[in-house]
Amino acid sequence: MTYSNYPSASPQETPSSPKKDNRSIIYGILITALLGTWGYIIYDKSKTKELTTLLQSQLSTSDSSKNAIQGEYNSALQRLDELTSMNSSLDSLVKTKNSEVENLKSRISGLLKKQNKTAADLAEAKRLITELNGKITGFVQEIEVLRGENLQLKNEKQELITQKETLIQEKEQTIQEKKAVEEKLDVASTLNASNINIVTIDERRSGKEVEKERAKRVDKIRVTFDVFNRVGDEGTKDVYVIITDPTGAVVSNEALGSGRFTTRDEGEKIFTKKSSVNFSAGKSVPVAIEWKPGTKFVGGAYKVSIYNNGFKIGEGSKNLK
Repeated sequence: MTYSNYPSASPQETPSSPKKDNRSIIYGILITALLGTWGYIIYDKSKTKELTTLLQSQLSTSDSSKNAIQGEYNSALQRLDELTSMNSSLDSLVKTKNSEVENLKSRISGLLKKQNKTAADLAEAKRLITELNGKITGFVQEIEVLRGENLQLKNEKQELITQKETLIQEKEQTIQEKKAVEEKLDVASTLNASNINIVTIDERRSGKEVEKERAKRVDKIRVTFDVFNRVGDEGTKDVYVIITDPTGAVVSNEALGSGRFTTRDEGEKIFTKKSSVNFSAGKSVPVAIEWKPGTKFVGGAYKVSIYNNGFKIGEGSKNLK
């Protein structure tokens, strides 16, 4: 190993001064930044909480407003339903204005069913509900007017019904009175028979008539009488004559003019002959009826009954030997 005392050609390194330590500064900056970040996070979290609380409060307020408006709308619908169901006149009134009401209801329902309702939507819904309530109030006022008119019409109708009933009663009474008078006049107009005469006749071949009382010589019976009445309408009146033979049987033959008629007290009876009389009030009219059966008569009493207007007005009899 060789050592030399001569100086080296390259310079010798001189010892450097110790370096300054910056870690504390960096740590300080990092800690400061970290503290700032946490502060911001805490601040931001506080603001977020406040905002959440505010939003929840606004949402709660919105829900309360919506519920209040929905309640007002439900109340309006209930008023409308109650009035419609209780008043047929209102039902008719609502139908005439149905388009207005349905339009309001549709607009209100649309606003209340909207998912993202704004304050403006709720305000519009409230305004429309107020308008709907105003219309309902108008309906109520119109109903009161209609009720008054209906009450007046009802009273007038009742008055007319009362007057009608009175007139019907008066008319019925007049009809009954008229009927009673007509019945009296009808009864009073019944003819009276007088001068009743019954003749049994033998009719000769020559045409000469001889009154006979022997049955085998009698060919016919002639009944004559007069009818009279002071009242009654001028016109034709029917007079019925019933002849009964000695056995009590009515002598009759439809081919010779016999038939049936109705009496007032004795029901239906068979008549022997009928005569139509031209009647004039206050004038006596002679009547003659002949009965020629074409067979021989038998001995005994022949009774004659005369009827007019359903009443017996005279009678007589004739005995044949």
